[in-house]
Amino acid sequence: MTYLAWRLLRAILLLVGVSALCFLFTELAPGSFFDEMRLNPRISPETVSALRARYGLDQPLLVRYSRWMKSVAKGDLGYSIAYNLPVAPLLWTRAQKTLFLTTIAMVITWIVAVPLGVRAAASRDSWLDRIITLASSFLLSVPEIVIAVALLAIVVRWRLLPVGGMTSIGVEQLSQWQSFQDVARHAVLPISILVLASIAVVIRHVRSSVLEALDAPFVQSALGLGIKRNRLLFRHVLPVAANPSISLFGFSVASLLSGSLLVEILTGWPGLGPLLLEATLARDLYLVVGGIMLSALFMVAGNFLADVLQVALDPRIRAGEPDAS
Repeated sequence: MTYLAWRLLRAILLLVGVSALCFLFTELAPGSFFDEMRLNPRISPETVSALRARYGLDQPLLVRYSRWMKSVAKGDLGYSIAYNLPVAPLLWTRAQKTLFLTTIAMVITWIVAVPLGVRAAASRDSWLDRIITLASSFLLSVPEIVIAVALLAIVVRWRLLPVGGMTSIGVEQLSQWQSFQDVARHAVLPISILVLASIAVVIRHVRSSVLEALDAPFVQSALGLGIKRNRLLFRHVLPVAANPSISLFGFSVASLLSGSLLVEILTGWPGLGPLLLEATLARDLYLVVGGIMLSALFMVAGNFLADVLQVALDPRIRAGEPDAS
């Protein structure tokens, strides 16, 4: 419990640091939301000044940051200038769609990658191992944006799947099952991009962990006792190799979330990605800060979940060994 408390404290301090840097960088960035208003002769300087005062943008940076931190403690992330709406519900509406993509992509990635990594390690230097290693090396060498653009071009060229948005026009007239199918068809492309961009890292990591576990003396003893290979791999070797893979789980959450923002923009999925891009271009201060903080919160939560799993599976961490963490 002490280990988890320390990790939780680190996560909170990390979020505080991210929030401080967000405010600092937005202060250093040139321009503001009201620059275009100043160029409009029909809008008086007094009106612009009144609007700046309304949103607290006329206050010094430290004053604005302290007020924002106090409001965050009450669950209020500020007010969006561009949308004229509270930031929190606006972000949560989009965040649900981002979490929908990343959760499904993560489940598919690990369900496919773990067996492939185990099989590659179990059949070391065989044709199966070479094929899996070659395919994963190719995916690792190709940037995510190239994968996204290539799949997008294929889908658009042959009209294989709908592109843009989460649903089709007139989805309200469809039955519940047809609506589900429509959302699923729209989600196939972004999920496929996320899976292809992240699966190679998991495969290589699992393969390396399992190879290390296979060299342990207990494996040879188990084989000598006549334990079947599949049972040995998935019930004995894989749990031993799970600890480093669980550490990778937190990293994969972060990479999927950050990658999903770009994928959403490219494929037109209405998640956090397009919203953050629009807010950044419009210099909508509190919406930008709130979006970055929500993304950071998801990443920290993923890493903390990995810590919880490590504590549950590794008795050395529960015993408080310094080298176990």
